[in-house]
Amino acid sequence: QVRLVESGGGLAHTGGSLRLSCAASGRTFDAPGMAWFRQPPGKKQEFVATITYGGSESYYADSVKGRFSVSRDNAANTIYLQMDRLKPEDTALYLCAAGPLSARRESTDYNNWGQGTQVTVSS
Repeated sequence: QVRLVESGGGLAHTGGSLRLSCAASGRTFDAPGMAWFRQPPGKKQEFVATITYGGSESYYADSVKGRFSVSRDNAANTIYLQMDRLKPEDTALYLCAAGPLSARRESTDYNNWGQGTQVTVSS
């Protein structure tokens, strides 16, 4: 099992920035795939971003493309999400996920989840 702990959430103004981190511990070698999802208030969970284990390719939801950037540090077992030009619609609980397959966009491909970190963007 992999334990995931997110940090870095908080309150930001429209146009502002936040940087999220997710540190993994435990059997991380069983879960090389890592990704970010989010759950806006009253809505379903949605994919945000993922990155290949080697870091050469990253994938984003259309709604965040060009504003968010995902990266990872395998030596530290940590994945990051740099969020720039934030919008009120980015308000959500941001969840880190880890699983056996790299760079997957479906939540069902991940079997380890963090508790999430809240991001609130005011207009």
